[in-house]
Amino acid sequence: MLTVVGAGPAGLAAAITLARAGRNVTVYESAAGVGHRFGGDLQGLENWTTEEDVLESLQALGITTDFSLLPCQHATAFDAFGESHQIKSHQPFLYLVERGPASHTLDSAMLRQAQSLGVEVCFNHHVDSTFPSDIYAGGPSAANGRVLAISVGYHFETDMQDGFWVICDNALAPGGYAYTLVMNGYGTVKTCMFSNFKQQKKYVQRTVETFTRLIGLRMHNEQSNGGVGHFKIPTTAIKMDCLRVGEAAGFQDALWGFGIRIAIDSGVAAARAILENRNYDSLWKEALYPLLETSKVNRMIFNNLGNRGYRAFLRHLKSRSDPRHYLFKQYHPSLIKTLLRPLS
Repeated sequence: MLTVVGAGPAGLAAAITLARAGRNVTVYESAAGVGHRFGGDLQGLENWTTEEDVLESLQALGITTDFSLLPCQHATAFDAFGESHQIKSHQPFLYLVERGPASHTLDSAMLRQAQSLGVEVCFNHHVDSTFPSDIYAGGPSAANGRVLAISVGYHFETDMQDGFWVICDNALAPGGYAYTLVMNGYGTVKTCMFSNFKQQKKYVQRTVETFTRLIGLRMHNEQSNGGVGHFKIPTTAIKMDCLRVGEAAGFQDALWGFGIRIAIDSGVAAARAILENRNYDSLWKEALYPLLETSKVNRMIFNNLGNRGYRAFLRHLKSRSDPRHYLFKQYHPSLIKTLLRPLS
């Protein structure tokens, strides 16, 4: 019997991969259900770090795509000076997905798949990283690297049309971006901050006020929600023979915090290490290391742009004939980014 701690995307991806190979798996989850800390939050499943569509990538890994989603080929971005930038792509550059325990979420879809394969999922089972497990997917904690960013705001009901809006302005989201996502009558508005965390209330208020002015943000039955992201490229993701995956290992996109694919890929890599009797560190480094290193360099560059730099970046992104391909190039190693690695 193999044991996994944590029923997030990383832990469930590992359990699904193991179960598809005929292994008996038990997953221990401290919360009462999947997606407990998100509770209806809308997030972006990025679609630019591979040439193939992310849905095809998930299917190739044997991971379900039976969850509600909204393909985004168009986004409206605003800079700090009030200029609007219409970003349009031939293919979706991301998919909006809902997180949490509802039946149509990414979390619930992965849970259904795991259980259909015979995985036993034990909820309300409080264990920590010292629990003797084969794979640890316990999510972010102070032990998993420095706090990279916090994302705070509200999720809510709304009569707004589906859409994706973002603002790059250090007065709303220091070092990051503010965003509003709407899908199927539900929305999320947040500031994703990379510094000044203690002033989060001020930045959330500014974010809500600015989106209300710019896009007519309408929230009903709003509920506050927030999360934290940790980043670390570990020397090893193996501790006491336990394979650490997702943010439990410090794996995260250092540029913008799009971590769902990274979590799933690391979970699959851990399962493969067990099934194929291979070294897990070798597998995750092969799959993730170039992406993680490049995202760290991207974060250093973004930190130094400032509001005028954000405007130049958005203008450049808007002018590209294929923004998705442009982002693909930015997330992969190049000569200049290799040279900048020691500074990041």
